[in-house]
Amino acid sequence: MGASVGNGGGHRHRPGRTRMLAEINVTPLVDVMLVLLIVFMVAAPLLTVGVAVDLPETAAQPIPEQGEPLTVTITKDGAIYVQETAVTIDDLVPQLEAIATAGYDQRIYIRGDQARTYGEVVRVMGRINTAGFRRIGLVTDRENE
Repeated sequence: MGASVGNGGGHRHRPGRTRMLAEINVTPLVDVMLVLLIVFMVAAPLLTVGVAVDLPETAAQPIPEQGEPLTVTITKDGAIYVQETAVTIDDLVPQLEAIATAGYDQRIYIRGDQARTYGEVVRVMGRINTAGFRRIGLVTDRENE
């Protein structure tokens, strides 16, 4: 009368070796995705324009966007930026001509800090217009009612 030792079906189980379980633990994946979502939600508004200016407020309606415009910023201390690159008033037009993808038909937005005088903002606008750019707009904040 012999009794068989093992795991029932005649197969012997080797000591020290276990079967691999093929399960995917999605909890760390969900955690990482939620953290990335929060980071992008916080960072997205900061990516719009890198130069901080205190824009004047108006009740004008926003202009609908058609593509990515070029942005010229005049800061509180009078520095001029094309996108996020500092330029002098003399280098402004060559810089715009170099990066304008639509040539002289490229839309250009001027963001002037309200601490600057009207004359300084118009001087920059005049340089851009004299160079041949015709689609120039001024950026403002919405007026609080």
